[in-house]
Amino acid sequence: MARAATPAIGVLVAAGVAHEVLHFHHDARADSFGAEAVAALADTAGVTAEQILKTLVISVPTGLAVAVLPVPSRLALKAAAAALGAARAEMADPAAAQRSTGYVVGGISPLGQRRRLPTVVDASALRWDRVLCSAGKRGLDVALAPADLIRLTDAVTADIGVTGF
Repeated sequence: MARAATPAIGVLVAAGVAHEVLHFHHDARADSFGAEAVAALADTAGVTAEQILKTLVISVPTGLAVAVLPVPSRLALKAAAAALGAARAEMADPAAAQRSTGYVVGGISPLGQRRRLPTVVDASALRWDRVLCSAGKRGLDVALAPADLIRLTDAVTADIGVTGF
């Protein structure tokens, strides 16, 4: 059996979850990895920008956690903290996020992290038949059913994204 390209894909294969791996050109000069994914995949993958999710690592009083929300949205830190049962949250230090997840910033997947972190997925993901998230490498996304994403990350769902900013 061939080895999966990333731990995230390995999790999907091991769980027998239907998914599609989507490659796109990553420009090393890009400063917004989510916007780059939207520009590359929204038309070609037949999805809207709101179906393409970004994975953000946050810091709560008990350690690190993960927030997954549509690329066009801004994370409501208070809402994410509340969903995770924490008093407050702030963005995690990028180096700490990379150490904890085993992925580089811009390629952090909610799946297959080195250490599973408490996770909250924006409730809007449930409106879609499929969503896209990082497959664990810049320029590599995976499409899957939102229910599978939530199940495999043992996530809670909540309204954590703010749109129209």
